Amino acid sequence: MRKILTRTFAAFALLISTGLSSWAQVSPAPTLQFNPWTSAQLMQPAQLASMIKKGKKVRIYNIGVVDDIPGAINMGAASEKENLAKFSQVVKTLPKSELIVVYCGCCPFDRCPNIRPAFTLLKAQKFSKAMLLNLPTNLRTDWVSKGYPLKSSTK
Repeated sequence: MRKILTRTFAAFALLISTGLSSWAQVSPAPTLQFNPWTSAQLMQPAQLASMIKKGKKVRIYNIGVVDDIPGAINMGAASEKENLAKFSQVVKTLPKSELIVVYCGCCPFDRCPNIRPAFTLLKAQKFSKAMLLNLPTNLRTDWVSKGYPLKSSTK
C-alpha cells in the first residue's frame, strides 16, 4: 500500500509540475523595457507640425520603416546595425546643441525595435536637445489621423 501511495504521489507531483511549467510557457510575465528618454524629451506631434509649418530649423530623422514627415531624413530601421552606424556617422558631425527629433511610428513604443537604439546613440554622443517624437501608438494614429503632413511620394 505504501508503494502505491508513493508512486501515486510521485505521478501527481510530476503532473502538477508539468502543468505549471506549461502554464508558465503560455503566460510569461511581462517584461519592462528601459526607455533611454525622459518625458521632457518627448516632443508632441502638434509641436513638431507647428515648427515644420513655420519653417523653423529642426533636424528630423526617420529611424524606422514608415513614411517620411516633411523635412525628415530617412535613415532606415535603427534596429539594423548598418542603419544605426549610418545614423551615427550623420549626426556625429552636428553641433551637440542642435535640436534633433527622431521618430519611427511602425508600432507602439513598447514594441518598437528602432527608437531605443537611435535614442541611446544620441545620448551617448551627448546631444543636449535630442527629442523623440511622441508617437506612442504609431505614425498613422498619432500623426496622420491628426491631419499632419507626410512628404509627397515621388515614386
